[in-house]
Amino acid sequence: MYDPKGNGKEKTVEAVQFVEAEPPAHLRGIVHRYVYLRTQGMLAEEYRFHALPDACAYIVFDQSDPTITGVSKLSAASEEFNLGRTFHFVNIRLLPGVWQDSKEPISYGQLNTPYTGDLPLVDVNRALAGRDFGDMSDILSSFVERLLQDGMVAPNPVTAQIFQHLDEIHTVADMAEIVGLSARQLQRTLKRTTGFAPHDFLKVLRLQMALNGNDTWSYADQSHFIHSFRRATGYTPGKYARKFDV
Repeated sequence: MYDPKGNGKEKTVEAVQFVEAEPPAHLRGIVHRYVYLRTQGMLAEEYRFHALPDACAYIVFDQSDPTITGVSKLSAASEEFNLGRTFHFVNIRLLPGVWQDSKEPISYGQLNTPYTGDLPLVDVNRALAGRDFGDMSDILSSFVERLLQDGMVAPNPVTAQIFQHLDEIHTVADMAEIVGLSARQLQRTLKRTTGFAPHDFLKVLRLQMALNGNDTWSYADQSHFIHSFRRATGYTPGKYARKFDV
């Protein structure tokens, strides 16, 4: 199954707390993890968060300002966000393709402006304030259940099939065969539900499999793997492993 790594935490910065929690079993086809990221005191320098491409959508709650919230995702390459010297985020990492963005568009990159949409995100952000992560997870689960009822999120049978057969997929043609779609149908379906063309989606899957220890999955050779990894993250695999925990 797909187990994405959403970020690389710098090993040299110890005063940043990063915690992930699994959702309840009935939400695991929708939510990958609940994510908690905060500083423990003021950092000596501004913190640059290295976000990895994973094709997931994130519902972001900035606990430093309850009006800063929204739904965001990344492109097919990593990005670095300057979070400053103190921060506190609680996020819902949704599996690729489950967010119904025809109803609520997704932003790309870092969120830093007040939310102006119709979802009760600001209310949820305020409800999370001052609670421990266990209580926060319960609030987040209740919110996801509401999103399911309202049709804002829904299981994606195409990406679910892809994730169940990752070891068998090495090309876009393999992907189309696994899900029983033509190349054109797969292009339309993935672009509409994930925002990625099949080729870019495969790039993300390759990177994530490498981060999970399967270094050469679907790569022609070691040189191809190193080149692709550096293009996606800005680092060689060795330098990345020395600098970041994932």
